[in-house]
Amino acid sequence: MFEWLADLLVYGLLGLDEGDRWSSALHFFVLDTAKIFVLLVVVIYAMGLLRAFVSPEKVRAYVRGKPRWLARLLAILLGAVTPFCSCSSVPLFIGFVEAGIPMGVTFSFLIASPMINEIAVVLLAGILGWEIALLYVAAGITVAWVGGVFMERLRTERWVEDYVWKIQMGEAQGGEPDNTRAGRHRFAVAEVREIVRRVWKWVLIGIAVGAGFHGFVPGEWVTEYLGGENNWLAVPGAVLLGIPLYANATGVIPVGEAMLGKGAAIGTTLAFMMSVAALSIPEMLILRKVIRWPALAWFAGVLAVAFTLVGWGFNLVL
Repeated sequence: MFEWLADLLVYGLLGLDEGDRWSSALHFFVLDTAKIFVLLVVVIYAMGLLRAFVSPEKVRAYVRGKPRWLARLLAILLGAVTPFCSCSSVPLFIGFVEAGIPMGVTFSFLIASPMINEIAVVLLAGILGWEIALLYVAAGITVAWVGGVFMERLRTERWVEDYVWKIQMGEAQGGEPDNTRAGRHRFAVAEVREIVRRVWKWVLIGIAVGAGFHGFVPGEWVTEYLGGENNWLAVPGAVLLGIPLYANATGVIPVGEAMLGKGAAIGTTLAFMMSVAALSIPEMLILRKVIRWPALAWFAGVLAVAFTLVGWGFNLVL
């Protein structure tokens, strides 16, 4: 259906020549815009119906006091079902710190939240296939677990700003959730409106970048510099390239799609996507309000190394 729509608009109504660079880029943009926004609405609504039963505050309260391994697993799962970009996950990170949850567990949440969510997984599966979606999720969970453990060993509590410890956590005073069918529907519709309002521009930017990459970057250049398991510098280069960019996991998927379509190696593409989603300059600036520079430098360094190792590993295996 989406392919038909893109063909009708680009080659039918606009009369552009098939195979031309501009028409190829425009076709990619129309196709991915229609597909991604339809999937966004459907998946957010479906997950909103489920999320109406459980709030992040309840999960945070449940995590408190649990054994370290279980708390870390729950924090990663909470990160995976909260469709936040890296900047909007920082306030909940602060809530974890204020609630006395161990810093290593808190960092595991901060890593998982922007990288993995059910919306990105469904979009990845729908656009790139379930194999790549599962690889991305497995890599994200591993990085969140190992990264949190490493940050815990550094005793990062000493680098948390003093004012954070002085904040008195108040319990959420919301009323009982409306679990009727109509109440869950209203909650799911509100989720769709809020999340789409928050991410739509980043999705369009990501699709536009992917369309430009698809239409104008020669496949031979991509294969030479970003393809092949022997090109060891391609992966750290992709990680560094992703740091100044800012998008959530949903917005970076079209760029990954274009890279793979042009012949980029799977590991290089995954490393780039992870870097954009979880290691952005805006996130670092916001996180600096909570933790001091040593913790921030270690956090960025651990993620950069982890993403590079993930990229190298996938390039070798696949």
